[in-house]
Amino acid sequence: EAILLFLRRPEIPFDNNQAERDLRMVKVKQKVSGAFRTQAGAITFARLRSVISTLIKQKLPVLSSLTDAFRGTLVIPGT
Repeated sequence: EAILLFLRRPEIPFDNNQAERDLRMVKVKQKVSGAFRTQAGAITFARLRSVISTLIKQKLPVLSSLTDAFRGTLVIPGT
């Protein structure tokens, strides 16, 4: 019954691969550029992807939220 629950309840995702989808962009970046040049660059990329993923999950506009964050404005969901 629980396996096909997504058919009756659309808010339940078809799969449980959110973590894999979050990591996919890192692998694409590595394929395109070959590797990260520095560990600091890899850490910065991972942090930025984490923030973008969180914004998407919170259904917030990515570009304007990032712009606000870089300007020092606090981004609060629901406001």
